[in-house]
Amino acid sequence: MKKKVFVLATALGLIWTLSFSNSILAQEDSVRHLDEVQVRGVRVDNSTPLTSSKIGRDEIADCRTEASLPYVIELQPSVVSSGENGKVGNTSFRVRGVDGARINVGINGITLNDPESQTVYWVNIPNLSGMAQQMSLQRGVGASTGGTASFGGALNIQTLNAASEPYAVADMSVGSWNTRQYGIGAGTGVGKKGFSLDVAYNGLTSDGYVRGGFCDHQSLFLTGGHYGERSLLKAVVIIGQQHTGITWDGASAEDLDSDPTFNPSGAYTDEWGVTRYYDNESDNYNQNHYQLYYTRLLGERWSVEATADYTRGYGYYEEYKEDWWLTVNGDAVTRKHEDNHSLAGILTANYSGQRLSLSFGQTALYFVGDHYGDQVGPGAVYEGIVNNEYRILNNEWGDSHYSLFPIHYSQKSNSQLFEWYRNEGRKQDGTTFVKMNYDFSARLNLYGDLQYRNVHYAIGGVDDDLLGLDFDECYHFFNPKVGVNWLTKRNNRLYAVAGASQREPARADVKENVKVVGDTVKAEAMLDIELGYQYKSERCAASVNGYAMLYRDQLTPKGQLNSGGYALMENVDKSYRLGVELTGGFRVTRWMKLDANLTLSSNKVVDYRYDDFESGKDTVAVSRTATTDLSFSPSVVGAGVATFEFLKHGKVQLIGKYVGAMYCDNTSREAVRQDAYFVANLKVGYTWHLHNGGEVEAQLVVNNLFDHAYRLSAWTADYAYEGVLYTERAFYQQPGINFMGCLKMKL
Repeated sequence: MKKKVFVLATALGLIWTLSFSNSILAQEDSVRHLDEVQVRGVRVDNSTPLTSSKIGRDEIADCRTEASLPYVIELQPSVVSSGENGKVGNTSFRVRGVDGARINVGINGITLNDPESQTVYWVNIPNLSGMAQQMSLQRGVGASTGGTASFGGALNIQTLNAASEPYAVADMSVGSWNTRQYGIGAGTGVGKKGFSLDVAYNGLTSDGYVRGGFCDHQSLFLTGGHYGERSLLKAVVIIGQQHTGITWDGASAEDLDSDPTFNPSGAYTDEWGVTRYYDNESDNYNQNHYQLYYTRLLGERWSVEATADYTRGYGYYEEYKEDWWLTVNGDAVTRKHEDNHSLAGILTANYSGQRLSLSFGQTALYFVGDHYGDQVGPGAVYEGIVNNEYRILNNEWGDSHYSLFPIHYSQKSNSQLFEWYRNEGRKQDGTTFVKMNYDFSARLNLYGDLQYRNVHYAIGGVDDDLLGLDFDECYHFFNPKVGVNWLTKRNNRLYAVAGASQREPARADVKENVKVVGDTVKAEAMLDIELGYQYKSERCAASVNGYAMLYRDQLTPKGQLNSGGYALMENVDKSYRLGVELTGGFRVTRWMKLDANLTLSSNKVVDYRYDDFESGKDTVAVSRTATTDLSFSPSVVGAGVATFEFLKHGKVQLIGKYVGAMYCDNTSREAVRQDAYFVANLKVGYTWHLHNGGEVEAQLVVNNLFDHAYRLSAWTADYAYEGVLYTERAFYQQPGINFMGCLKMKL
């Protein structure tokens, strides 16, 4: 690892040294304008009546100690971020109680969501926020774009713009659990002939808070472009590589009471009856993005954009299976693989007149993904396993019906691998959209957004339980939005918007339903109505936004996970999310500023029919129909930040996050309730300005300042044993007080 860092640092130094001249284009304003044109189709400003918040480059850089993007945005209104292992490893976020598979995430307009699972695995692209120029979080239906539809929000990420001058940056963070995060970067600036080049390398290693929750992540970001007087050609390459310990199983309350870091993944019993843990219980994945952008200004009013993206993802997760069902009284190590290819393109035309602005275009995506599993065959050696004691159902790899697929030879492990299942998913997704802003006056404008999506998704083959998968479905969705925006004389803003959104089910929703129910799961639809008011002055800013998100056939977690850690979903006929979001900021003095937000909501399933299990009682389950709370949807979410700038270049921040009580399924039973929690953090930073214009910044972050002990829900399941009905639960224990220190340098 040290050798890799040294080689990369040397290469970056040479790039900086041999960079283009410090002089920039005479048309610097045109360069900035071209960068803005590239992303304006998905960016929201004050002329667009959508509920949104913007996170600028300075705010992103101030969160450099955060290992995962969900914790960079956790202080935004209605956002709840969570992790299986604290802030390292697998993390996620929800907006208004809506999970990540229903939040459209885009990089420079290209959808990042996996086409099949429709979610974003943040570990696959370490330090994605460090590559960002700015981020915009839209809450509600969001503006039209390609890929999965937005049901709770849309997060749009713009990668780094070309700098005006050459630069070099480096940072190193050290924290609890032997956590190390490091990064180096450099850029040429825009040279005399309009060329620019930026590169960044980042890494993260950690033992993790829970046992076996280690991380070993690396990412490389490379972008180069040519800025002409009226055109921009830019290429972006993002390479992500992760090796992460499996923590998604969670642990029981009893085990966590004995050991808060307990993690059952990889446990097995050796020949002497001693419990041991497999040392490579891990998720291993590579995700590479290759993007090309072209923007052309056609006169004063027209511009066109073309974007192409190829995403390559491949990897596997490896698990120890004790008394595995495909063996006879034997253990095995299994690897479940994914091998994905995705090709996407966007073509957009923009018109900007005195009163009318138009943006219309077409997006297209083609995806193919293989899913298959290998069982390690005889002859492979892993610590703690005696492979010649395996009693495989088919010892000779003969004609047993379990030998559905061929045997492979792995040079990496010098072993034979028995492939016991394979299936393939294919998806084509086409979107046609037109967006319009019409100014009735300098202060009043009308917004319209029409989107048509055509999705064809098919799955075929055999799943890991040897059940067949046969699914082939086409979806046609029309998603309109309309809104009005009014700016008053004192820069106050009043807006209203209504929009519809429909989306197809994800792969896990489809395959579990096809196998168990024998029928396909339904697509879901939502009508979102929002009304907001914003006030801004020199010392104070405030806003209030009311929303009504009305669903038909919403897919919502029912509390359980499948073998890969995915939340199993169920359609609920009618449901809604009603809420009000309050935000405010006030500069008390020159050296003190207060910022806060609060969301109050009601999130309900209407006439939900379920079996009421009275936990621990010898009774027959009673079928009930009632209006219950939507799973993982707290009615109160709030955040606050107090910033003190006593010194000219120093800053102290007290940060608080409150998340109200919620339920981990849709029954609203006390047995599946997750308690409310409040976490306070302390951040202290100081910046030294060097004579040559460079900067050195030191930062110390104390997470969970008051050492609050709390747990997040992992899964729940009801089962009967000897006539008694039980509710079983698992949790993700969150760490107590922990630390992270960072040193950053910019030249």
